[in-house]
Amino acid sequence: MTLVPFDDRDGLIWWDGAMVAWRDAKLHVLSHGLHYASAVFEGERAYGGHIFKLRAHTERLIGSGRLLGFEIPWTAEQIDAACNQVLAANGLTDAYIRPIAWRGAEQLSVSAQKTKIHLAIATWPWPNLFGADRMAGVRLGMAEWRRPHPQTAPTASKAAGLYMIGTLSKHTAEAAGFQDALMLDWRGQVAEATGANIFFVIDGDIHTPTPDCFLDGITRRTVMGIARRHQMNVIERAIQPEEMVRASEVFLAGTAAEVTPVRQIGELSFTPGRITETLLADYEALVRLSPAEVARIAA
Repeated sequence: MTLVPFDDRDGLIWWDGAMVAWRDAKLHVLSHGLHYASAVFEGERAYGGHIFKLRAHTERLIGSGRLLGFEIPWTAEQIDAACNQVLAANGLTDAYIRPIAWRGAEQLSVSAQKTKIHLAIATWPWPNLFGADRMAGVRLGMAEWRRPHPQTAPTASKAAGLYMIGTLSKHTAEAAGFQDALMLDWRGQVAEATGANIFFVIDGDIHTPTPDCFLDGITRRTVMGIARRHQMNVIERAIQPEEMVRASEVFLAGTAAEVTPVRQIGELSFTPGRITETLLADYEALVRLSPAEVARIAA
């Protein structure tokens, strides 16, 4: 696969209220967001021209900014409109959308009260994170790094800095021949993969870690809703690593990963089965509906 650099592409990016040519969307090297990770972002997908759960993503973006101590100077309605505008401006219907807000270059110190808050939104075609053959199941290594205690970092935000340990963990896993890594939390309990939530099917029930130190993902909540509509029992709880051996099926859920079966975690093996296949098929059908239809089903 040819790697297309993200700084050298055709297209348009919405930047602080204007459409900017992709190659011209550049910021100063002394931007506070680069030096101090004072940035928050979202990952969204459009299917058939509709951005799935757009308002939920926008509200989380705004909330993440507030958790980092800044207010994004656009309303939720304006951000929603901008996401749709950049999708249309690039002529895309099925695509990934990346809004990001950050502190600018007016002040470079730990204190950043005088920085301007910027917002940019880009979009590009991006198939499932794990490829078309993901039904075979992905392989996860065990991460050395752990999700932090919520008193040490704003873990309820989708903050750029929180993904540093995800990058480190994924790189180590890839070097060992895996596709991603399973991360534990500061207590040693199962948390999530580097960019997706995780579910275990144990004795016919669906178990997933309580998101008390990592994101309660929008896709996570969507999949849980689908499962409950199928009368499946969904249990949120603390999960110890030694319990994973009891699982008959394991799968990931996230915007980039969508619903992806897992066939290996460390030395443990799993077989994608009926529950994972059902949830994956229903999720793929749901995201293709109009926003009004999605809202009606959720209600």
